[in-house]
Amino acid sequence: MPLVVYIDLIFLMNLLIDASLLLVTAWMRKQKVVLWRLALSAVVGAMYVVMMFLPEFSFLYTFLVKFLFSVVMLWVAFGFGSLQNYLRNMGAFYIVNFAAAGGILGVHYLLQDSGEIWSGIWYSASGGLSFSLKIGALFILVCFFAVLYGFKRVIDARQRQERIRSFLADLEVRVGDTAITCTGLIDTGNQLSDPLSRLPVTVMEAVLWEQVLPPSYRGKLADERADNLILQLTEAGDFPWPERLRLVPYRGINKGTQFMLALKPDEVMVRLDGKEYRSSRVLIGLDGGRLSTEGTYQAIVHPALVESTEAKESMDTISKTGT
Repeated sequence: MPLVVYIDLIFLMNLLIDASLLLVTAWMRKQKVVLWRLALSAVVGAMYVVMMFLPEFSFLYTFLVKFLFSVVMLWVAFGFGSLQNYLRNMGAFYIVNFAAAGGILGVHYLLQDSGEIWSGIWYSASGGLSFSLKIGALFILVCFFAVLYGFKRVIDARQRQERIRSFLADLEVRVGDTAITCTGLIDTGNQLSDPLSRLPVTVMEAVLWEQVLPPSYRGKLADERADNLILQLTEAGDFPWPERLRLVPYRGINKGTQFMLALKPDEVMVRLDGKEYRSSRVLIGLDGGRLSTEGTYQAIVHPALVESTEAKESMDTISKTGT
C-alpha cells in the first residue's frame, strides 16, 4: 500500500506545538508576548518540518541548519534585545523542548509492555543494535500538552517558593521564661489587629505551643470555638498564663465573624536580612491548622512588626542628622 501523508495535518500539529513551546518559553523568561510575532515564528517552525517531505530540501536537515532555524524562530518571536537576553531565551527554549520531548518518550515507554519494546529492537548487518520508535500523532499531542502543563506547574511552584523565601524571617516569641522559635512569613496583606487594643496580630500554629497548653486541650483549636476554649483554659487552672489570653474577632472567607484565641507575649523578635526587629506591642494568634501545606513557614507575621521599627530607625536617623 502506498504511504499517505497528510501534510496539512502535520503542519497544523507542528504549528500548535511550536506555538505552545514559545508561549511556555515566554512565560519562563517573562517576555512580552506579541501574538503576530509568535504566530509567525510558529509558522516558520512548522514550515521547516514540512520541508522534510521534499527531497530537494534534504540538505536542510543538518545540526547547523536546525540550530539556525531555532535562532530565527526566537528572533521572530521575541526580537533580539541584547545578546545576554537572547542567549537566555534560547536556553529556556531548549530546556522546554527537551522537557517536552523527554516527557513524551517517558510516558511512551511507561505504557509499553516488554513485547512491544523487544519488537522495536533489531540488529543491523554489521552487528550493531538499533531501535525503531513509533509514536502516534494523537499520542504525541496529548502527551505534549500534558507534559507542558506539568512542567509549567513545577516551575510555577518553584518560583512561588522563591518568592515566598524572600519574605521569610526567623521569629522568636518570648512569654516569661518560655521562648518559641519558628519560621514566619512577612505577609503585607495581613492587617489583622485587635479592635480594642489596636495591637497587630501575628498568627502562629498552635502546635508550636503544645508544651504550655494543657494536654487535654491540645488539638482542640482546630475543632472547638475559641470563646469556649478561653473559658476552659482560664477555669481549669493548669494553664500558666490565663491573664494573657485574648479573643480577637476576624472575618473568615465566606463566613461571618469568628474569634481567634491569642496570647499577649512579653516580646517578639523578627530576624530578617541580618537585622533584628523587636516589639512588645503585639498579640500572638493561635491557629489550629497548618499555615503552609508544604511546611515552609509556621507563622504569618504582621508587617507592622517590621514597618514600625523601620520608621523609628528612620526618624532617629533624621533627628541625628538634624542636630
